[in-house]
Amino acid sequence: MKKLLLILATSSACLAQNLNTLDVSGKLLYHAHNTYSPMAILGFAAYAGVLQAINTPEEWGQGAAPYGKRVASTAAWSGIHSAMAFGLDSALHQDPRYYRSVDAGFWRRAGHAVRGTVLTHTDSGGETFSTWRFGSAYGAAYLSNVWYPDRLNTARLGFLQGSLGLGFDLAGNLGSEFWPDIKRKLVHRNVKVAVHP
Repeated sequence: MKKLLLILATSSACLAQNLNTLDVSGKLLYHAHNTYSPMAILGFAAYAGVLQAINTPEEWGQGAAPYGKRVASTAAWSGIHSAMAFGLDSALHQDPRYYRSVDAGFWRRAGHAVRGTVLTHTDSGGETFSTWRFGSAYGAAYLSNVWYPDRLNTARLGFLQGSLGLGFDLAGNLGSEFWPDIKRKLVHRNVKVAVHP
């Protein structure tokens, strides 16, 4: 734990990467892609499937129409989240993109992904608290609870859902950090198998 905190406290070498500033229209396109790309839509359907399987909220019931309601709810949450994220990162001149670490080693890179969830780059290349990420996670959670049954429209559930959203962001950063390496190794391995039967 001490080692992870040290890694988080140290400056990341990713600032040496080429940081192309996103203008407002670039940020809008970034958030629109993350919200309504084919992979995002598949994510809505999968998450709604999980909610359907565990019957949450139970007041919505089971069947095709309740599943559609869960998909629509998830898509609406995502739209609210992206609109808030876009508004905050544009107004505060924060960069919503994740930049992979140039460091070596699993723990340093994992620490970089955690750091990239709490901190964000500014348009000028510095680092600051990720207001856009935290504000949109908790804001979308509280606003999207409005159409849930009254027993679920609570501050506690909003906090839990916002925290879950941040957890998904961390998982996404870890995926962005490590997936290109895993993919490269899998492709290299498949090429070797194809060449040497």
